[in-house]
Amino acid sequence: MYKLGILGLGEGRSTMSAALNSKKWTLKTICDLNIDLCKQRSKEFDFAHYTTDFNEMLNDPEIDVIGIYTPDHLHAAHIKMALSHGKHVVCTKPLIDDLSVAAELLELSEKSGKKLFVGQSSRFFEPMKRQRSDFEKGEIGELVTIEAHYNADHRWFLGKGWSLQDSFKWLYGGLSHPVDFIRWYLPEIEEVMGYGMLSPNGKAGGLKNEDSMHFIFKAKDGRIARVSGTYSGPVQPTIRESEMSCVLRGTEGCSQADYMDLRYSITDRSGEEKQVTFDDKLRYYFRFEGKSHHAGEYQNYLEYFADCLESGQTAYPDLKEGIGTIAVLKAMEQSLKTGLPVKIEKE
Repeated sequence: MYKLGILGLGEGRSTMSAALNSKKWTLKTICDLNIDLCKQRSKEFDFAHYTTDFNEMLNDPEIDVIGIYTPDHLHAAHIKMALSHGKHVVCTKPLIDDLSVAAELLELSEKSGKKLFVGQSSRFFEPMKRQRSDFEKGEIGELVTIEAHYNADHRWFLGKGWSLQDSFKWLYGGLSHPVDFIRWYLPEIEEVMGYGMLSPNGKAGGLKNEDSMHFIFKAKDGRIARVSGTYSGPVQPTIRESEMSCVLRGTEGCSQADYMDLRYSITDRSGEEKQVTFDDKLRYYFRFEGKSHHAGEYQNYLEYFADCLESGQTAYPDLKEGIGTIAVLKAMEQSLKTGLPVKIEKE
């Protein structure tokens, strides 16, 4: 069993549940600068080992892996500290917010011999897992194009002070999920073009950056993909469309994986139309209030990472792939500013 230390106990709440319920992990210590939050999590999970000093976890020789769930702009510094102390790393998305540190992180990971895994949780949700499995089995033939979206009424975010700062961008906080789906199936994106706007609701609520966006991607081999996201208004009924979906269109079939609905649909290579639901797994994936946390996905990816560490295989998204996704997001941001197609910076 691998021993885990968790930094950041907001989103890290799901990771606590994941580790405590996994046979492949032992939760050793949790850490947050907010002592009240430490005490809250300690009481919630009946877990006594907490600290407000990150160095205490870094210097603990029993801890194998550090899970990083801090604000985006702190990820790079925390990754460096963990790798420098000989720890493997799980870091939530988006991986970093500054590509200038990418080379240093890659060099440090290679030098330390430690692995970094990006906690891109949506890949580990049941419908997305099934979609990937069917794709790899050839159920839709050769992939032609992908369409992915993430539309959500996140006006409740306006109550968080940091969401009204210039640094907060739904491009990274929201669209990084469907963009990762594109990268999963078309890793060699070479150009992106998109438009965005700040909606009336977002503007009235005090947001500073675009909350409604549509993008087109072009891969090196000529295939194209589409990503969309809106975040400050009502969404369509989930019986019609989920808040997040990934559609794969192939030469022999087509599939759609939905989130947060445990629903997967496919027209397979035989022409048969199927829909599968995974309602029996509802309490596994959503363990807290409503569907606001991701404990089941986190347990899936922690166990996947443990298996990869045990076997010596690379867990994806790894550091290089995570940096590549940030390069795509940076190009998307530039396209929003210029209104022009933007080439992706090489990884």
